[in-house]
Amino acid sequence: MRWLAGFLGAVGLVYGLVCAGLFVFQRSLLYMPQPARVQEPAMRLAVPGAELQVSVRLLPDAPALLYFGGNAEDVSGTWGELAQQFPDRSLYLMHYRGYGLSTGSPTESDLHADARALYRHVQQTLGGEGADIAVMGRSLGSGVAVRLAAEQRVSHLVLVTPYDSIAAVAAVHFPWFPVKWLMRDVFDSAALAPGIKVPTTVIAAEHDRVIPPAHTDALIERFAPGVVRVVRIPGADHNNVGASEAFRRALPRI
Repeated sequence: MRWLAGFLGAVGLVYGLVCAGLFVFQRSLLYMPQPARVQEPAMRLAVPGAELQVSVRLLPDAPALLYFGGNAEDVSGTWGELAQQFPDRSLYLMHYRGYGLSTGSPTESDLHADARALYRHVQQTLGGEGADIAVMGRSLGSGVAVRLAAEQRVSHLVLVTPYDSIAAVAAVHFPWFPVKWLMRDVFDSAALAPGIKVPTTVIAAEHDRVIPPAHTDALIERFAPGVVRVVRIPGADHNNVGASEAFRRALPRI
């Protein structure tokens, strides 16, 4: 019995240490900063505690598209494709804190605050209230885009491989640990979706193993009827969903 108690105690200790490690190092698992392969064109945006790099394509008197990328994405590498797909919009692609030439370290609260700061900058550039600003987010960035659309006036919302919440997705990948209790950055998009009324396009990958389809569907179900257009890209996975012509056709013409 003493042997069994000792064994169970050792297992409990190891389990506790792993939980502690997940708690302490969770942001290094969630955020994977990438350098910017393309330095120009770009602008600098000063925010509290950091200075952000924003890859841009500026058109005179044009409506805008704000883009928020995935957790391991260099958004400067996405600039060219977005410029082709949205030829009539100025583009603003935010490098999260610690990504590209942006300073600081990423957290959920800072990403949301930085997105608001970028929105205000673009709104002022376009003349204030009534500006036509569309928002697009991919993977991790879908959570940033959803909150921004829930809080600010946007014209369109585009979500690529989105989720109901990061905490719910993490629970799938770490089923033996209480990650919902451990996580500090939860990105709960499902809680915000009912308040979004603007036209929304959701693009999902048929074989997404990073964000299981059930978690994309759980988000879709939270939107009000008639708000969301859903396009599923056949044969695609999480990382190559944007490579097909079907993806390009799925993007709204805005």
